[in-house]
Amino acid sequence: MNAKFSLCLAQVNLTVGAIEQNRVRIIEELQAAKDRHADVIIFPELALTGYPPEDLLLRPGFIRQAEKCLQEIRTHCAGITLLLGYPLAEAGRLFNACAIIRDGKLVANAKKQILPNYGVFDEKRYFNSGDQTCVIDLFGTRTAVTICEDIWEEQPCHDAAAAGATLLININASPFHMEKLAQRHEVVARRARDNQLDIVYVNMIGGQDELVFDGGSLIVDRDGNRIFQAGEFRDELYFVEYDPATPGRFTTDHASITQLPRLDNIYSALVLGIRDYVYKNGFKGAVIGLSGGIDSALTLCLAVDALGENNVECVLMPSPFTADMSVEDAVEQCERLGVEYTLIPIGKLYQSFIEALEPVFAGRSPDTTEENIQARCRGTLLMAISNKSGKLVLATGNKSEMSVGYATLYGDMAGGFAPLKDVKKTLVYELSRWRNRDREVIPERVITRPPSAELKPDQRDEDSLPPYDILDPVLERYIERDQSPDDIIRAGYDHDTVVAVIEMVDRNEYKRRQAAPGVRISRRAFGRDRRYPITSGYRER
Repeated sequence: MNAKFSLCLAQVNLTVGAIEQNRVRIIEELQAAKDRHADVIIFPELALTGYPPEDLLLRPGFIRQAEKCLQEIRTHCAGITLLLGYPLAEAGRLFNACAIIRDGKLVANAKKQILPNYGVFDEKRYFNSGDQTCVIDLFGTRTAVTICEDIWEEQPCHDAAAAGATLLININASPFHMEKLAQRHEVVARRARDNQLDIVYVNMIGGQDELVFDGGSLIVDRDGNRIFQAGEFRDELYFVEYDPATPGRFTTDHASITQLPRLDNIYSALVLGIRDYVYKNGFKGAVIGLSGGIDSALTLCLAVDALGENNVECVLMPSPFTADMSVEDAVEQCERLGVEYTLIPIGKLYQSFIEALEPVFAGRSPDTTEENIQARCRGTLLMAISNKSGKLVLATGNKSEMSVGYATLYGDMAGGFAPLKDVKKTLVYELSRWRNRDREVIPERVITRPPSAELKPDQRDEDSLPPYDILDPVLERYIERDQSPDDIIRAGYDHDTVVAVIEMVDRNEYKRRQAAPGVRISRRAFGRDRRYPITSGYRER
């Protein structure tokens, strides 16, 4: 007879490689679920090791440690059924698996069948594909267990229904990008309707290098109706009753949470990415070079919201070309946010470099070399403060600049993490105005004045680049959509502008390869997503 039972969805933030630490957290949540009389607790994909563990999976000791910790976790499973993602070594092969443990006994291992090998994923490098449908009995309900990508393809769900399953549990490590939650809803609802399956979809949260996992775990009934959605970017346990004998089947005391609006969603991802990168890597806080420009202003807001004002330090480093208003605005923002700042003019440092190089530069006219020296003076100061304080330097460049190489290696590119690396300049403006919606923390003049690197008199970004409202759509088409120059020109963009922009993108791969990692928010970010050769003779015309 089918009986009702209680499910606990463990939408938790775990750390890649910290297997022992993750074991402790998993046992804590197991106990919390038992205290709430849950019958089943479900953790995300590869929760024991964190996701993605990458080449740690190639180390035998890593796999042994995961297996040892799994055995220890089993001893805490009396009176509850546990579903836990982990790497399973079996007969000389490695699987991305979900252990199903009931009262301490291993009931089954569900093995991931569809291994993603695109975008940020390269699971075929590490894992073998499972070739069997895993269906278990949960209190009389035939329940299929699948892992992440298995739900994006039709066959695993079809096979589960054919094997008699009426409930499907799918554990995930599904990373964030701006349209991802809506895509998940659409796919899960379609699989539910097509196969007449109730589906429980559990996703992890947390930042891992460039990736951010946003949670948003959900439940969809067999008619494709979304019954419940967990919070985005929330580390939390959610409890749901499942009664197959009642028409609604699912009940919960948690309020279903609607999707965050677009800018709230993006901003939350950036904040989580910063917080986890800084603290999971053992830094004490963040150091930011605050220029009085909009990129560093937004970076400061993000850092304060991620780490707290007492853990963020700003350095103002005016040169002879820095406008007084830039310093004034930077000071004003620090005071509004309650952040400590230090003023270190770089005029003397810059001049000492010029004097040292005078014999080498003799007879040569000033050019961008002298501009870059200023940026590198600043980078050196920031890294010195980082070394001394134990705080991480946050680079402040945006995706538009990184795309076309409008940045200085070892200068404004210096830093350990780049929060805006996947944020186009036009979106920087949107997010800055959004952050000011309740209280103006970024001075209005920072947002409205024309952007400038301030490395020479009367300099503006548009002296070197097309206007950002033209540049950004061209970059999106070329980088994120893989459109050809002809495709972009046919869409209505100026021929010469398109050719010039694409030339800048292509020739600056060497800079991007040396850039700090940053939060991925788009479908195609620089880093894991887009892996172009540095040395390449290919030019698309």
